[in-house]
Amino acid sequence: MGRGIRFAFSANDVARTRFAVSPLWEVVASIRVYQAAGGSEAGRQAGRRSAHRRWLEAAVPRVAAAGLDRGLLFDLVPATGYTPDFITPPPPTRGAELAAELRVVEATPVSEIHRELSMFGLRTARIEAMYADPAAGIARLVGEIEAYWDAALAPCWPQIRSVLEADVFHQARRLAADGAGAVLGDLHPRVVWSAGTLTLSQMACPVRLDLEGRGLVLVPSVFTRSEAPTATVAPVGRQLFYPSRGWGSVWAAERPAVPEAVAAVLGRTRALLLTELAVPASTSELAGRTGLSAGGVNQHLTALRDAGIVSAHRSGRSVLYMRTAVAESILAAAASG
Repeated sequence: MGRGIRFAFSANDVARTRFAVSPLWEVVASIRVYQAAGGSEAGRQAGRRSAHRRWLEAAVPRVAAAGLDRGLLFDLVPATGYTPDFITPPPPTRGAELAAELRVVEATPVSEIHRELSMFGLRTARIEAMYADPAAGIARLVGEIEAYWDAALAPCWPQIRSVLEADVFHQARRLAADGAGAVLGDLHPRVVWSAGTLTLSQMACPVRLDLEGRGLVLVPSVFTRSEAPTATVAPVGRQLFYPSRGWGSVWAAERPAVPEAVAAVLGRTRALLLTELAVPASTSELAGRTGLSAGGVNQHLTALRDAGIVSAHRSGRSVLYMRTAVAESILAAAASG
């Protein structure tokens, strides 16, 4: 298929391929959005037109005030091009915790740091210092990631996580209903599945990689550009990052209206909760969004679940509620009525 990364799958690779949410990847992808929107007047104009404009308006002042855009982390994450893979190791199999991912980063072997920094084209004083003293460099990098997270992503992480986990639930249902081939071939127009090979087209470096029975980690992202899914090819774990379904809803300014026909049948509070479950959410998230008490939300969700209108799924330490096909039919009928 011309330029691109081609992942060759065995039967074991198909069986071990999984979807995962990665807070650390959202750090990297959001910095790319930040970098692309900064620096020049053209960049600032692009930022004002960006689909992430509302996030940029909130995050840029906090990140700049902390000086993080002049640190090692921003040196290592340019707007486009190569970023060292040791910054984004494959996420753990359970949960979506930044701290767990950072522990893996902290354990990166010195040889791997040297290898990847040698491949990195940009050489700044901070990068040179990291090459000379990898332990101090990793400690600085982890500290800057934590500070960036607190400034730029922690305030909106519940909304981002809900969208990402909704995508994972959607892919899991499709996997059960349609099989791995249908799911792998429908991640993005640039991702093509054919004859046991997954090709990410138009990447800068054409290469064919054997997954060696370890499978591929598929990571949905709010900040990965819709025209540019990307991949990491580090031996410790191959990953493919693609734009999540519904990523634009994270920054939606207006809340969806409660369908009056549904409110007349279920009651306004339950109709409101059903409307809010356009993406899966926990009891506490729904309480925060709606102003209802957590106990009240839980009581209504229990009734909706007993009626088969919502379902509950555990994700790490949280229980997420989501609409069922029955709920989608009810809302669709109300919208068309």
